Amino acid sequence: MNFTLLITVLLTALTLVVGAYVVAKLIGPRSYNKVKGEPYECGIPTRGTSWLPLSVGFYLFAILFLMFDVETVFLYPWAVVVKDFGALALLSIGFFMVVLVLGLAYAWKKGDLEWK
Repeated sequence: MNFTLLITVLLTALTLVVGAYVVAKLIGPRSYNKVKGEPYECGIPTRGTSWLPLSVGFYLFAILFLMFDVETVFLYPWAVVVKDFGALALLSIGFFMVVLVLGLAYAWKKGDLEWK
C-alpha cells in the first residue's frame, strides 16, 4: 500500500504546527511577572488553596455521559448502511441497543445517575 499521501499530510501538518509555534514565540510579547501567574478571581486575592475537593459523583456522571454519548455515535454509521446489510444489521444493532439499555439500567439501579 502506498502511504505517500498520508506521510505528506502528516509532514505538512507537523510543519504548519511547528511553524506557527516558532512564529508566535518570535513575535509574541514577552512580559512575565508574578502577578500574571496568579489565578484571577474578580480582582479579589484568593484565600487559602484553590484546590477544592469534589464529589466523585461528578466524575462518575461525566464518565457515564461520555460512555453513552460515544456509544450513541456508533448508531450513525449503522444507519447509513442498514439497507445494504438487511436483517443481520438489524439483529446486530438490536443486540447493541440491548447491551446499552442494560448498562443504563445497571447505572440507574446503583443510583449513579442521582445527584446526592
